[in-house]
Amino acid sequence: MATMIADTAHIDPRAEIADDVEIGPYCVVGPDARIGRGTRLIAHVCILGHTSLGENNVIHPNSVIGGEPQDFTYKGEPTQLLIGDDNTFREGVTIHRGSCKEDGITRIGSNNYFMANVHVGHDCILGDRILIANNTMLAGHIHMESHATVSAGVGLHQFVRVGNYSYIGALSRIYHDVPPYMLVEGNPSKVRCINIVGLKRHGISSEAITALHEAHRLIYRARMISKQAHEVLEAHGQVCPEVRRLLDFIEYQQQGRHGRGRDRARASA
Repeated sequence: MATMIADTAHIDPRAEIADDVEIGPYCVVGPDARIGRGTRLIAHVCILGHTSLGENNVIHPNSVIGGEPQDFTYKGEPTQLLIGDDNTFREGVTIHRGSCKEDGITRIGSNNYFMANVHVGHDCILGDRILIANNTMLAGHIHMESHATVSAGVGLHQFVRVGNYSYIGALSRIYHDVPPYMLVEGNPSKVRCINIVGLKRHGISSEAITALHEAHRLIYRARMISKQAHEVLEAHGQVCPEVRRLLDFIEYQQQGRHGRGRDRARASA
């Protein structure tokens, strides 16, 4: 199918636009943009900077994708935003490309859903099949693993790491890493329980869920360190891949500062 471009859209002739792309009224696409097959820019969408969009993405009105990082040290370097396939960005989403403080790339995976007014800061790395609800704000340098769910109005501190299959409750302030498979909420946020609904929904086995329940009890109720919890769980034959992933995550987290494992390098500097 042919690309459809509204008369009022402004497309720089140097932009790379694949076939079967729809660019609606009053959209702006910059010279360094690449837009993959089947992607739709509904209306009033800006694609800026060195931004690459994969296939079959849908971007709703008033979204700004690939803006400059909100970082005082940024001096116009040609950093990038790389986005995969089949993502939905609802109204007013803003995503900034990388800075030079890491590898210069903000990266979004595939099959993600970003509700209205979500902000993703510079140098964030997000996986696949993530759901982020309205008015949630991700500061720079955040890593979020696949299958995470973030409710509305959440604020996430820079360098936070969010584990896979985790759930963050609405209006939470996320200052520490969010362990995989856990439900976290509050201000200050705390691990409350395992993400039982999400785990069942994603087909995690009942044996793994039982083992994660016990791991949660030992670590967050009995206050055992991860090594002690591992010994108890191993004695009961409950160190399944999910539990091992949880324990490895917590061990990495504790090597950083302020409960953020990715802060380890800055802590030792």
